[in-house]
Amino acid sequence: MSIGNLISLLSGVALFLFGMALMGDGLKKVAGSKLEVVLYRLTGTPLKGFLLGTGVTAVIQSSSATSVMVVGFVNSGMMKVRQAINIVMGAILGTSITGWVLCLSELGGSGAGWTELFSTATLTGVISIVGIVLRMFSKSQTKQHIGDILMGFAVLMFGMSTMSDSVAPLRESPFFIEFMMKLSNPLLGILFGAIFTAVIQSASAAVGIVQALASTGVIDFATALPVIMGIAIGAAMPVLISAIGANVDGKRTAFVYLVVELAGVVFWGAVFYIANAIFHFSFLTMPMTAVSIAALNTLFRFVKVVILLPFTDVIEALVSFLIKGDARDEVPAIMQLEERFLKHPALAIEQSRLSVNAMAEEARGNLAEAISLMRGYSDKGYDLVARMEGTVDRYEDMIGSYLVKLTGCELTGRQNEEVLKFLHTISDFERISDHALNIGESARELHEKHLTFSEQAWHELDVLQSAVQEIVRLTTQAFTENDLALAARVEPLEELIDNLCDELKLHHVDRLQKGQCTIQIGFVFNDLLTNFERISDHCSNIAVAMIELESDEFDTHQYLKSVKELKSADFTRLYEEYSKVYSI
Repeated sequence: MSIGNLISLLSGVALFLFGMALMGDGLKKVAGSKLEVVLYRLTGTPLKGFLLGTGVTAVIQSSSATSVMVVGFVNSGMMKVRQAINIVMGAILGTSITGWVLCLSELGGSGAGWTELFSTATLTGVISIVGIVLRMFSKSQTKQHIGDILMGFAVLMFGMSTMSDSVAPLRESPFFIEFMMKLSNPLLGILFGAIFTAVIQSASAAVGIVQALASTGVIDFATALPVIMGIAIGAAMPVLISAIGANVDGKRTAFVYLVVELAGVVFWGAVFYIANAIFHFSFLTMPMTAVSIAALNTLFRFVKVVILLPFTDVIEALVSFLIKGDARDEVPAIMQLEERFLKHPALAIEQSRLSVNAMAEEARGNLAEAISLMRGYSDKGYDLVARMEGTVDRYEDMIGSYLVKLTGCELTGRQNEEVLKFLHTISDFERISDHALNIGESARELHEKHLTFSEQAWHELDVLQSAVQEIVRLTTQAFTENDLALAARVEPLEELIDNLCDELKLHHVDRLQKGQCTIQIGFVFNDLLTNFERISDHCSNIAVAMIELESDEFDTHQYLKSVKELKSADFTRLYEEYSKVYSI
């Protein structure tokens, strides 16, 4: 092979890889920005997981990419290892679709007239023209993405054609023929396929290159089978690399890919070569084509996953044995935001949502725990409130930093709204937890100084804290369920709480004047009122952020002004309902 042919081969490989990436990205965008989220959410049964893994991989054209996403799911606590196994096996099968796409390069039609229209060159040219027209002149985003798919396909086919042309002289090369004959040795063939794929980091590309080499006519079945088996093993390398820094379950998930591929190679190797030793298969010397290599690759993967699917438990036990550790001893998974998902904004937003929801529930629980200290103080209970407050603070730092990174990614309009909502609300949930700690400190002061409220003051505080717990419950539920109807119920209750606090302050002054309470206890009472009022204000902020962002506007002050000045019938009705429930 001359230097020129070598350069042509490398350029063909480069075009091939670029075309595959461009086509895969376009397919993913047309399928929707939530393709990855669908993969995460719809894996309730092993069969669903397997089929989704196959389908998603067929779209994004990479089993490694799918498996890396799944490692991220497991590492972040969004998915269990058992679920991941079925998806990984589906991904292993789904990646074989690329080989069949490349078979289009085998289209004939090199003659004159109508037959020329069906040649690979003509087909590639027409597709590339349509693609560039859609990409440059269409205003529709979907049509632009379709243009990317077509252009990616054209570049892919051109790269394949370039590779085939560049290796054509190899059919006359004694060195190449001898090298291919050596690869018919199962061990050498598997080793070559594994190393080659590990280097280029793509099983689809490796199979495509083998298909291009098959055009020389010197690759037979005896050579193709071990190389394809080696390609399967080598494809595990990027998945294993992705597990660096992952937790125990994340590492186990990455090893699932390697275990499945090794098991498939062992099975095929044992069955096929033992059978060959007995029956002496005549087709081993059969020259391979792009079509026959695609068929062999698909058959190898299909048989492998079908046999292994019933042994999910065994695979899970094996990877657990290989990767020692107790996942239960690790940091709570819900607090681990995956950097891997920043390449997939829909996934990044989904896991951010889960973390913010967990933060909201933690803040609500902290408030309930703090309020319980008012009537039954204990140092243990106070320490719990302090720890929970620290947890909420860590949530805010973690989520805030992650969302800032996410804003630098390419987001859709809706995704921008989601990120903006999270950024506006995490500080409010953190402040609710801060005020819960303040309430706990007031409870501790009452306990340490042996102070107590009057019976009437206790009654008033019980009513107020019930209203505050209700508004926090309502806000948390509205946020976690993205329920705007519930969010609309927050503002009437917030106004009632403000009015209750004003009324309770007047009652306190009256008791002070009558000598029914002391100035010292009055400080604690006012501190409690301030914290309860601030909590309701933060609930209002969260509800308003939800409502305003949904309407594509974000003017909190204007919204609150309009709500208070132009009180609707629903607002008035809800306020009156709350007034009856929380009356002094």
